[in-house]
Amino acid sequence: MPTAPVFPDRLRLPLDFDADRLAADMAAVASAGWIAHFVTQNYDGDWSVIPLRGPAGARHPVQAIYSDPTCTDFADTPLLADAPYFRDLLAGFACPLLAVRLMRLAPGSVIKEHRDHDLAFEDGTVRIHVPVTTNDSVDFRLNGRQCVMPAGSAWYLRLSDPHSVANRGENDRIHLVIDASVNSWVEALFARAVAAGAGRPA
Repeated sequence: MPTAPVFPDRLRLPLDFDADRLAADMAAVASAGWIAHFVTQNYDGDWSVIPLRGPAGARHPVQAIYSDPTCTDFADTPLLADAPYFRDLLAGFACPLLAVRLMRLAPGSVIKEHRDHDLAFEDGTVRIHVPVTTNDSVDFRLNGRQCVMPAGSAWYLRLSDPHSVANRGENDRIHLVIDASVNSWVEALFARAVAAGAGRPA
């Protein structure tokens, strides 16, 4: 039986998106209002979410933003209809998409160090971050090492490892956060990133 590949804890993926179009779609859906993240013990300040894809049939906003590890049936939320560039971006992912959310960390806010269990390639589910808006004073740490993610880039982060975020800037840090199931397309995408040297320490 072949051994599954082991990838670094972070990979800048060979995907690049238009930061201005990302920001325009974000502004279009933000009028619906941001929902405070419900895991309040993990942060100080303002960490909030807009669900673009979530558990099918979710009625309450908290249900829509919850990334339930036992859920197997996901559906787009009505908000995604107002975000054509997000829809095009997601259509390029040739893998099963689970939850998709916009996640905002307001200035002066901190996500405390924690682990998101089972969010690793080796466990079959990956989380991909696409920064929409950010600033030079955002400090994202994974396994104690900083990861700088420019707007419009795309990153795999092994978030079953310890990680934290502090927004010490004056502007919101907003990421499009995509959870997906691992398949051969994901494995090939990650292998391309490794071949390009994307996982090497700076």
